[in-house]
Amino acid sequence: MSVAFTKEESAETAAETLLPDRPISPHPNLVTEAGLKALEAQMEEARAAYEAAASIEDVNEKRRQQAGPLREARYLSERLRTAQLMPQPGSNEVVAFGSTVTFSRDDGRVQTYRIVGEDEADPKAGSISYVSPVARVLSGKGVGDLVTVGDQELEIIAIA
Repeated sequence: MSVAFTKEESAETAAETLLPDRPISPHPNLVTEAGLKALEAQMEEARAAYEAAASIEDVNEKRRQQAGPLREARYLSERLRTAQLMPQPGSNEVVAFGSTVTFSRDDGRVQTYRIVGEDEADPKAGSISYVSPVARVLSGKGVGDLVTVGDQELEIIAIA
């Protein structure tokens, strides 16, 4: 068969299948038990998506469909390899990794967040990363303590 009749991968397809790796945080990969389980579940999902795409007959489409799950699997593999499972806080005297802290702001808003690892942080769902500015200033503080974040003052109301 002549080379003229073979299907070559286009530059566009190549760009879609060679995704850059997701950046890995330079901070220690601290995780809660739930965070570790979530990473493991995400890894299984990425594997399943990769394997599902393996049945696609068109080579270019198969590569395109496998690119995302492969990228996720590389990221998750590294995050699982470096995960440091942290114990639950020993007391509620001071804010620590895994604590749920409630604080009031200058404007009267009261907010509650659990301090967790970077991969499991979701502020809309009530969790923030231990490396976030708010978590950093709250860590080691107790109920009644005042801390400043930017131009706001926060007062710790409760630690659970």
